[in-house]
Amino acid sequence: MNALHPWEEDMPPFRLYGNLWHIGGKYSPSYLFDTGDGLLLLDTGFPKGGYFMFRNMHDLGFDPRDVRWILHSHGHFDHIGMTRALVEMTGAKTYIGAPDRDYVNGKLDLTWAKELNSRYDEPFEPDVLINDGDVLNFGKLSIRCAAAPGHTPGTMAYFFDLEENGVTRHAGMHGGVGFNTMKTNFLREYGLSAECRQQFLDGVERLKDEPVEILVGNHLGNYDAEGKLRQRRENPDGPNPFVVPGEWKRFLNARAEQLRKLIAEDPA
Repeated sequence: MNALHPWEEDMPPFRLYGNLWHIGGKYSPSYLFDTGDGLLLLDTGFPKGGYFMFRNMHDLGFDPRDVRWILHSHGHFDHIGMTRALVEMTGAKTYIGAPDRDYVNGKLDLTWAKELNSRYDEPFEPDVLINDGDVLNFGKLSIRCAAAPGHTPGTMAYFFDLEENGVTRHAGMHGGVGFNTMKTNFLREYGLSAECRQQFLDGVERLKDEPVEILVGNHLGNYDAEGKLRQRRENPDGPNPFVVPGEWKRFLNARAEQLRKLIAEDPA
């Protein structure tokens, strides 16, 4: 994906469940919550994706100026790229895992912007640094935070309840399951420790038994969002394809197994 060509990832918005919508791109997701007291964004995507994100908000009946809070899964360019512009536009309060503070404020060149053929030149100083076990309240929405390091030191997992037609479901996002930052060549280039690999595996063990019914993917491929949207189109009166009990644990176990394979093939 070339971050300079945002039209390549433009897609219509869609609702997962209740008050949660995806409004971002095919590669760099951004999720919108209507909290009843303002809008919350979870990740902001690439900096040049604003035109279709704003269009998606308007198509859903929301005003981008009502964004009050911006929560981040981790400090990589494809998740934080438009945050500075949104803060300047709305005055929104920003949140990120404490160890990723220097990623987003520009002190560390570890945002993966260079690897995405771009440059991170719109840094911001986060308002709130999140730590393991924190509970964040946004209007009627409460989000429990759990440290999930590995992809970055400050990657977080988020757990929250969603209600639709009187039925409440437990949802969860693991904030970063990619192994691109755990490969030996990347670790050596930036002088990073291979401990991130074991941290990721330890995190999976701590988080995999969370009773999640709705897996919210940090990237659309993590939960086959496009496949689920096809199911919805083909069977609009059927069960919600985003409600899949057990998918969370299967997904995390599969990622852990894939990392173990990587470790065997690419010892640090």
